[in-house]
Amino acid sequence: MATNILTFSDEQLRVAANLEQHYDVWIETQRSLFTLPYGMKWKTVSGRDYLYETADRQGNGKSLGPRSPETEERYKRYRKEKDSLSERAKVSAARLQETCRLYRALRLPMIASEAAKILREADRRRLLGSHLIVVGTNAMPAYALEAGGRFDQVPDETDDFDMAWSYDGAEPPLPNKTATVWTMLKAVDGTYTINSERPFQARNSSAYEFELLSAESRIKTMHRLDKPKPIPLPEQEWLLPGMRVSHVVLGRDGSPARIVAPDPRWFALQKLWMAAQEKRNPLKRKKDAIQGAALLDAVSTHMRQFPLDVAFEASLPEELQPFYRDWRHEQGGAGANGAPSWSDG
Repeated sequence: MATNILTFSDEQLRVAANLEQHYDVWIETQRSLFTLPYGMKWKTVSGRDYLYETADRQGNGKSLGPRSPETEERYKRYRKEKDSLSERAKVSAARLQETCRLYRALRLPMIASEAAKILREADRRRLLGSHLIVVGTNAMPAYALEAGGRFDQVPDETDDFDMAWSYDGAEPPLPNKTATVWTMLKAVDGTYTINSERPFQARNSSAYEFELLSAESRIKTMHRLDKPKPIPLPEQEWLLPGMRVSHVVLGRDGSPARIVAPDPRWFALQKLWMAAQEKRNPLKRKKDAIQGAALLDAVSTHMRQFPLDVAFEASLPEELQPFYRDWRHEQGGAGANGAPSWSDG
């Protein structure tokens, strides 16, 4: 059975695995740096020194008290920790950069540079996978890496970026972070503004669009002041079950980013369902149909960790069952995962 998959070479798989490993080391240092105050400095007020914790480049912040053995020790601990983390970040970034060059040279899956920036910032803030997941076309490179091969003639990038709010309230909310998504977006690019006609969408000065979606069951965990404001969609519920996929890819500018995407089985079936909706843009319907069919084929032949069995079929809602049955019929009635049959690429 043809699956529109072009196998990666052993060298490509090795570099992709190394990129994941080196990125993990680097992002951990970035997360640790993010938890530290932006800066600390001494400031003289009315002839007396005070220790200030700064929050931005403009020096805005708060006083931690006058100079004393306690504040001097606090400042010393802060400088020691920040200097240590900064050095670790420098070393890990050098190794990561070299692996990124190899990844790019081997023409492994990539995404838009703007999308990579958003994903990196979300990962740095520990939002990726817990609060936000990738639900649009930009998830396809992660599925390609999961399958171990490139999708042939299947759209895998668009001029916008769709993410879904996925926080289920099972983890403690981020401290003092009410506008979680908006703060993250503005940290990526201060020119992002909300589209007044489509409040679930933000655009930057380059006209790059970020859209936030949500399932009805998750939207209530989003802070009322946060934005963009997603419209709860029933079909987003289908992207919550199963096992998520996580892979590190490159942006077009050569920078790394992690994609966390829904279970490919559910993603594929939701795509096929969307392709059948007459109210949807005809061009997007065609793209949805191609992506959904190609991904479900790839799951069947190359992602045996995602079983297409009786238990999975029984878990499907009524709306998705016809699309799964039609796909099975096209495969000759076989529902379980078949043996891999890579195409040469």
